[in-house]
Amino acid sequence: MADRVDFAKMNGLGNAIIVADMRGHTGTFSPTAAIALAGDPATAFDQVMVIHDPRTEGTENFISILNSDGSAAQACGNGMRCVVQALGAETGRRTFTFETVAGIINARELDNGLVSVDMGVPRFGWQDIPLAEEFRDTRMIELQIGPIDAPVLHSPSAVNMGNPHVIFWVDDDVWSYDLDRFGPLLENHPIFPERANITIARVTAHDAMSIRTWERGAGLTRACGSAACAAAVSAARTGRTGRKVTVTVPGGPLAIEWLDNDHVVMTGPAEWEFSGKVDPENGHWTADTVETA
Repeated sequence: MADRVDFAKMNGLGNAIIVADMRGHTGTFSPTAAIALAGDPATAFDQVMVIHDPRTEGTENFISILNSDGSAAQACGNGMRCVVQALGAETGRRTFTFETVAGIINARELDNGLVSVDMGVPRFGWQDIPLAEEFRDTRMIELQIGPIDAPVLHSPSAVNMGNPHVIFWVDDDVWSYDLDRFGPLLENHPIFPERANITIARVTAHDAMSIRTWERGAGLTRACGSAACAAAVSAARTGRTGRKVTVTVPGGPLAIEWLDNDHVVMTGPAEWEFSGKVDPENGHWTADTVETA
């Protein structure tokens, strides 16, 4: 049995997050442990953010990410905000530089308690998303749900924002679509060799939009930070909005700005729920005891 490690149950706009501290440990946080935590109502989550010792000079930590099905994720903006808040409370620091498999991430906690995360540069090439076949223009790819002559959804934008994303544009309420039914089908469509996050998006103003997301490896989520970024840059890229928008997810609003240097910055809250100890091999956990006067 592995030594138990500290963890915190947190959320970013309702996106359930486990932050697990593997600093000083040589092992990994296993998919078995992640699946066990996901199956427990008290610790059910969308992503586990695992904090490791730094691997690269100039970074504070290496962060690995697991979905609730035990698969690996490359990026999680809401989870990164939780990591910043957790480490900030421990160290008193306000700015951090992390390494992930998707690249270097810079983040900082603002004076108002919100956290800004530089999510990096979006990638639009079909090979980079990746897609299984060539599309010269990924602002609109050939993919639809429903009858050929009357599709329910069609012609989504595609982008890699750390993870593969497709965004279907709609004119009516994003809640009027049965995303929990066709989300799994689209996530695992053959056109996505690494699966994909599926988002329905409605632009409501030149600087505002609403989205819902079926998250790869996690399912329906109240918030997906990388999806909000993917939708924002795709909206700007297709002329639907400007480069600075408020993206409202089911859990609340996120501020997204696509900077002139092509980096995408996401700003939003993070919330602590409880902490404890967890076995990173099997997921057995206990909550910390809080003494009361």
